[in-house]
Amino acid sequence: MKKHKNIMVQGTASSVGKSLVTTALCRILYKDGYSVCPFKSQNMALNSFITEDGKEMGRAQVVQAEACGIKPEAFMNPILLKPTTDRKSQVILNGKALRNMTAREYHEFKPSLKEELIKIYSGIKENYDTSVIEGAGSTAEINLKEGDIVNMGMAEIADSPVILVSDIDRGGVFASILGTLMLLEDHERERVKGVIINKFRGDVGILKPGIKQLEEIIKKPILGVLPYSELDIEDEDSVTERFKKYSGDKDIRVSVIRINHMSNFTDLDALGVYEDVSVKYITKAEDLGNEDIIIIPGSKSTIDDLKEIKDKGIAEKIVRLAKKGTIIFGICGGYQMLGQKISDPDKIESSLLEIPGIGLLDMETVMKSDKRTVQYEGKVVVDGGFLEGTKGMTVKGYEIHQGITNGNEGNVFLQGNGCVNGAFKDNIIGTYIHGIFDNSDFTRKFLNNIRKNKGLDEINDAIDFQEFKEREFDKLADIVREHLDMEKIYKILEGENVECDC
Repeated sequence: MKKHKNIMVQGTASSVGKSLVTTALCRILYKDGYSVCPFKSQNMALNSFITEDGKEMGRAQVVQAEACGIKPEAFMNPILLKPTTDRKSQVILNGKALRNMTAREYHEFKPSLKEELIKIYSGIKENYDTSVIEGAGSTAEINLKEGDIVNMGMAEIADSPVILVSDIDRGGVFASILGTLMLLEDHERERVKGVIINKFRGDVGILKPGIKQLEEIIKKPILGVLPYSELDIEDEDSVTERFKKYSGDKDIRVSVIRINHMSNFTDLDALGVYEDVSVKYITKAEDLGNEDIIIIPGSKSTIDDLKEIKDKGIAEKIVRLAKKGTIIFGICGGYQMLGQKISDPDKIESSLLEIPGIGLLDMETVMKSDKRTVQYEGKVVVDGGFLEGTKGMTVKGYEIHQGITNGNEGNVFLQGNGCVNGAFKDNIIGTYIHGIFDNSDFTRKFLNNIRKNKGLDEINDAIDFQEFKEREFDKLADIVREHLDMEKIYKILEGENVECDC
């Protein structure tokens, strides 16, 4: 039996690129013939996914599993924390919602999870040649060190060597690397076998004197400098820079309401792939009015986010634009907001017991403690308007929501899984299905109906989104192979020490 090999990617801070580096290493090992499993013991994110067996996990590990050529499974991310307020998070354990906890409550609960992680990781070792483990935040959060199960604590459980990643784009990269290593204990520092500098712009030759000096101080090799790259690979969470990007007006303009507790913003990734579509994120009512589609995305705190967009005047502006013919598309929490009323009698999501909806669809939602987490496959059952020609098309995705929606019996959008899903009324569309725009035939037809309405020619470029993602994974792997010392990384994977040139 072959000995399992592993490597762990930790960071000097949040958003330094750990997820992307982990994804790249997963892809490289997979392409080099290994069976690879991604793993992150604890993830904090509102971006989640539902597996085939109805379990919930962070999307970062879904992306990494896809890069490994395997199906995502909840054991790849056994603990998922989904913030509900500034003080509380919903704790998802092994794919199922446990309960909401404050930071202090979770800190006290966390030590009991260590044995579970040992058991889960033992299964990974038995079933895969290699694993690439991702840490969280900074590995030097000394206030959270006691009972740590996601950074050096997890490295100890897995007996894994560590690669440290730091982001040069924000400045202070040398100090952040040195400071991080100084705050580690000796045995933890010994686990760090090398450092990657990420998101570099410019001539790397200018950086080399600093790298040499840093290596002399830390006595560890800089394994490479990764360039700042534009890749269409999902970001882990709302720290994404995609909210700031705007490619300029194209034939079809999409405005996404950037609500405070936005979840599964990756629902919009597939739209951005189409050459005739521009996507921008909106936080103010005055920025609305020049688009063809307004999308209200999913929310982890639907009532609070609905109240916010009402207070900002965004909801009122949406109603005015809807009356003028702008398409309004609500997904999950956004779909719930489009109705007449949302009730929360048990205060599951909010201290508010009830709030009027935006009022564009004839339905109401009541929040329930049971959480619906299923993969979905159904067919479009309406035909007309902006959905003309989509009737009978198969739509796949997944549902993650707390709430039962009733009404719109005569305006059902989708039928499948033994139930109806979503509503359609003229230019108003709503659904619980995450990933709906990943369905390329449906999406292209929907977009072409908008083009037709604007007097533009149709485009026949239905995109296989999975094939597109595979190409992006390969691009990422090629960049990393070119700029990192993969020979040294393979030695680290084999358990060998690698020396710096200092």
